[in-house]
Amino acid sequence: MSSAKDHDTAPGPRILNRLPEIRLKRGVAAAALAREAGVSRQTVYAMEAGDYVPNTAVALRLARALNVTVEELFHLDAGPPEAPRTAKADLVDCGNRFPGSPVALCRVGNRLVGVPVAPAPLCLAPADGLLANAARSTVQLLGGGSDETRLLVAGCDPSTSVLARRMARAGVGLVVAPVNSSKALDLLRRGMVHVAGTHLGAARAGAAKAAGAGVETIAFAGWEEGLVVARGNPLGIRAVEDLARPAVKLANRERGSGSRQLLDGRIKQAGIAAQTLAGYADAPSTGHLPAAWRVHAGLADCCVATRCAARAFGLDFVPLVEERYDLVIRREHLHLAAVERFLDTLSEAAFRRELESLCGYDTRETGRRVE
Repeated sequence: MSSAKDHDTAPGPRILNRLPEIRLKRGVAAAALAREAGVSRQTVYAMEAGDYVPNTAVALRLARALNVTVEELFHLDAGPPEAPRTAKADLVDCGNRFPGSPVALCRVGNRLVGVPVAPAPLCLAPADGLLANAARSTVQLLGGGSDETRLLVAGCDPSTSVLARRMARAGVGLVVAPVNSSKALDLLRRGMVHVAGTHLGAARAGAAKAAGAGVETIAFAGWEEGLVVARGNPLGIRAVEDLARPAVKLANRERGSGSRQLLDGRIKQAGIAAQTLAGYADAPSTGHLPAAWRVHAGLADCCVATRCAARAFGLDFVPLVEERYDLVIRREHLHLAAVERFLDTLSEAAFRRELESLCGYDTRETGRRVE
């Protein structure tokens, strides 16, 4: 270190110090420290204020007197932090998210796609970046990025976390866009996801035509969808007609979801006006699990969701329909190693057993290519 007299006046990084903090922590008076360092008390105060930079000998004596290293006393100012790295990304359902919302990122073809991630009740979900400006489709990148092979799957199946855990063992990270079947197929058509999950039935054929380049449809699992009610079914809800009772409040799903289409079709058959149902016009739940959670939390008396969602919260279930949940993949992505591992995972007996026991799914057709 140089003295104040011969200190280089050229612009450079400032030398910062922790001298006052460490001296007070050690209980050493300024006068005593000055004697140990061979300088005046005023010089000690000048160093502490940052007005004087000691030479090497003084710095070493100060460190010895305070029983610390020179580096603990003095360090170079790192200067202003580097501007955060940002990137353009196609964002999925980020329009109402605030800046700083965490997002997961996945490359689909030559596009970087950002998907909002939500915290679980007891932990924060891992994220690759923060939403910078939704209107400008920009995200702030966290860290140096990931070299992990990734696959972007859109859909509403509550068991996606089970699949993600299996895929991780195969070295593939699963990024999930939690959207309804209609939205998932639209994202597939636009080339923004690798895989779209759907239980819309006839819409699967439409997806193949809309995708242009063609798609493959893979059977995932059979599930039951119906009325999710509180444990013990205290209101005695047995059919869609019971939703018309004034005491029953519904947690509705968003437009475009298979659950909403099922509900609308059943109440139309029953001759019930939708707007007469308590909760029908309220802000919808965007997913089977969020809808079931509202029943679990006492915010609603009933919702239409899968038996899997009801089981997750220990709720009762009144079945309405059995249907198959399919996975639609663009043919241009079938050659990707991540997609091949994805399809291999679907055929694993251990994965099927987990779906059966944990979710109550019928896996007899899982992995079969649908004509």
